[in-house]
Amino acid sequence: MRNLLMTVSYDGTNYFGFQTQPGGNTVQDHIEGAIRHLTGETVKIHGSGRTDAGVHARQQPFHFHTDSRIPVERWCLALNARLPSDIRVLTAREVPLTFHSRHSAKRKTYRYSINTNRFPDVFQRNYQFHHPGQLNVDAMQASLPYLVGTHDFTSFASRQSTKLSHVRTIYDARIVVDSLAKIPGTTGQGIVHFYVTGSGFLQHMVRIIVGTLIEIGEGKRTPESIQAILEAKDRTAAGPTAESKGLMLWSVEYEEEDLCD
Repeated sequence: MRNLLMTVSYDGTNYFGFQTQPGGNTVQDHIEGAIRHLTGETVKIHGSGRTDAGVHARQQPFHFHTDSRIPVERWCLALNARLPSDIRVLTAREVPLTFHSRHSAKRKTYRYSINTNRFPDVFQRNYQFHHPGQLNVDAMQASLPYLVGTHDFTSFASRQSTKLSHVRTIYDARIVVDSLAKIPGTTGQGIVHFYVTGSGFLQHMVRIIVGTLIEIGEGKRTPESIQAILEAKDRTAAGPTAESKGLMLWSVEYEEEDLCD
């Protein structure tokens, strides 16, 4: 028995998220189908976490156990030949049987992209939330220190969250403005990218944070309001849930010692 760790990149536009759902058509379903077609095995893959319908991944790890003796360097090409063109396995390596892609994860980073130009980008429309109009990026930046640290994020979690604890740690949060993406002759600031790194995230947590940051950028809330929102531990205290298409799982990090025998 071998334990293989792989990373997958996917455009989530046409899928109901990563993890298997009753209705099917998830990234997990397609990868498991490709493995079955390749090896004849029916395996269950374990992702580093879930993603919602429409959310994308630049690098999402997953692992599975297999009896196949296919050399590790051949897996990516073999699976990609059996996957839709918007799902691509990027890396593969053998890891200890005790490794688990979700339980072993130490840090996860998400990126959310907001297009502030007057008109959406026809080429990036599935990967950006379009918000025509000026945002006060300085105010949005000033709110980020309130998020960093260990907090109860109940106010930023979906009401459907089933987690016993909503305490999570945010290690880093930053905003990067790509002003070069401003379209000449039109209004707008370009693309506002929000990056957040944490120990883990609750259902809709990043999207609710973004919805709240946008309200701060619009002047509807102050940067200091983040602290009161956290203290409220009430979903109604925070802003709306931003659209899923602007969100991308950027990276997942592990300790090297967990990856090696």
